[in-house]
Amino acid sequence: MKSVKEMAIESKILKRLERNPLCLELVNYLFADEELQEMQEYANNVSIKRLGYNDHGPVHMRQVVGNAIKMLNILQDSGIKTSLEQEEIGTFEDSMCAVILAGLMHDLGMMIGRQGHEDMSVILAKPLIERALMHILPNDLHRRVVIKSLAIEAIIGHMSSKKIHSIEAGIILIADGCDMTKGRARIPLSINKTPKVGDIHKYSANAINRIGIHHGERKPIKIDIEMSAEVGFFQIEEVLLTKIDSSPAKQYVELYAGVEGEERKCYL
Repeated sequence: MKSVKEMAIESKILKRLERNPLCLELVNYLFADEELQEMQEYANNVSIKRLGYNDHGPVHMRQVVGNAIKMLNILQDSGIKTSLEQEEIGTFEDSMCAVILAGLMHDLGMMIGRQGHEDMSVILAKPLIERALMHILPNDLHRRVVIKSLAIEAIIGHMSSKKIHSIEAGIILIADGCDMTKGRARIPLSINKTPKVGDIHKYSANAINRIGIHHGERKPIKIDIEMSAEVGFFQIEEVLLTKIDSSPAKQYVELYAGVEGEERKCYL
């Protein structure tokens, strides 16, 4: 059964896709996919209970989709074309479908383990992607091939360890990095009490109060981060900035962060 948090994020995603009927059909299909749901939940079990990492399950994957949709919509509102549009090989809606598929499946590889999980995610996601695309585009082989390829690029590139080249994959990279608020660290902090290497990621994420994604002032996308303590800067500088620096969408992003009540630091 889905959690209240999952359903709340799904509701926001559906609202953000009101102008994209094909994408609405896709997310409704994916949200109802029982196999995908089971895979996301098992990935989270392995991540939190077995390995002691932050949330990598259904809530996180939905949050990444929500972030990515918001960013793509901002780029479209700003008159910036996606890679598929620039190359005249696909539409904005095709780009959005690829981002949705990648966001909901990028961490499935955590079912196997942390090391190389992006590669495992591709193997596990491929049949689900093909099934979903056959459902929404049964008579359009070209679009199915393009969207699947782009989604796989975004999945395999979401750790910034592999070079990616499309704006769409770059958006997933940043959207993933933006899911680092205290809610993501709550469960592992409560059940894993033994100190170990890597705990700084949980404690730094726990200091992040809020991440806002808005229309920017100098660039199209503005990411604004509020934290309760300076330890949160570790999460920004070691995780989010690394992903933004590796993203083909970096040129479209401005980044601000600071402790609540203090002046924001401008990173980009």
